[in-house]
Amino acid sequence: MSASLAASETPKAAAHTTGPSPAVMATYARQDLVFERGEGTWLVTAEGERYLDFASGIAVNVLGHAHPSLIAALTEQAHKLWHTSNLYRVAGQERLAERLVAATFADRVFFCNSGAEACEAAIKAARRYQYVTGHPERWRIITFEGAFHGRTLATIAAGGNPRYLEGFGPPVEGFDQVPFAELAATEAAIGPETAAIFIEPVQGEGGINVAPPEFMRDLRALCDKHGLLLMLDEVQCGMGRTGKLFAHEWAGITPDLMAVAKGIGGGFPLGALLATEEAAKGLVAGTHGSTFGGNPLAMAVGNAVLDAVLEPGFLDQVRQRTLRLKQALAAVQDQLPDHVEEVRGEGLLTGLKLKVPVPAVIKAAIGEKLLVAGASGNVVRMLPPLNITDEEIADAAERLARALETVPVQT
Repeated sequence: MSASLAASETPKAAAHTTGPSPAVMATYARQDLVFERGEGTWLVTAEGERYLDFASGIAVNVLGHAHPSLIAALTEQAHKLWHTSNLYRVAGQERLAERLVAATFADRVFFCNSGAEACEAAIKAARRYQYVTGHPERWRIITFEGAFHGRTLATIAAGGNPRYLEGFGPPVEGFDQVPFAELAATEAAIGPETAAIFIEPVQGEGGINVAPPEFMRDLRALCDKHGLLLMLDEVQCGMGRTGKLFAHEWAGITPDLMAVAKGIGGGFPLGALLATEEAAKGLVAGTHGSTFGGNPLAMAVGNAVLDAVLEPGFLDQVRQRTLRLKQALAAVQDQLPDHVEEVRGEGLLTGLKLKVPVPAVIKAAIGEKLLVAGASGNVVRMLPPLNITDEEIADAAERLARALETVPVQT
């Protein structure tokens, strides 16, 4: 009898009753919190404890929790049809694609399930474009230090973070990394094998680093000069989070390819690659696909999210809330200058560069029933739903200040 067969016949231990389950693979350093339901900007435990959610599922819940329009859209679709695959036309997919095309630079949309998949699709599209236009030697992509494009083998190579690359064998070839927002280094990296430049207009995981508008315009000019595609990763900074539908709009440019996810589904797994007609010409039938991408359930929710974000005045309100949040956080910095070095970010993708350890602050914030997220560079992220209220912004700032005060200043 094989060891595996013998093991399969061994009775399982009784399920645990308290603490994290050992049955769940330990790939996350999870907080010991379990939420039972959500209400707008709040998450509620089974015991009734309410937490102000300024992480939003890492910039996902753009309309907060249990939004009535999203519930209605998902419920209505669930009674009709969940999944057919892309063997057939999907009416909701065609509607959402047409609406995204009408609202953006894009001419074509490919739907998938996550940001990593959207970034993978962008990488493949860029390489295929150069291939079908007579430049198969162009397959390398310039990326930037501090980037985060996902957790697949290709996207961790594109991001270049040694922590994420360690132990997974030789990194996937084809990525040339340069310092963030440094034009001279970017141009110097362009060679005969370069196919594209890939950048997050605002780095989220990398520490809330904002690419200056002039740098984004210079990248567009560089790509035009050298026959390269400009690829954007707006997985975290897109879908209204910066006060524009997409962050690159602040620079007044248009990309060739753009990866989108997180907020586009409002909490339902949904990603997309947006492309110009020209950039999409390499992705023809058989070159790429996704079993679940663009299924009826996801499309129903995606259309409902877009309804809200494109509602007249919605993005104006995001910009107003951005000012209130930055004013509130600036007041926290003034109050605790030994704890807070800088307030940074764009829109409601905001970070505080701290002088005290971020993990300690996150733990202290939980003690104040406030949820925030960490980022590289000792930065704590504030990523509230886009429909946050002024009162909740003030409440969060007060809770954060109390949390910071409990963390000793290191000397």
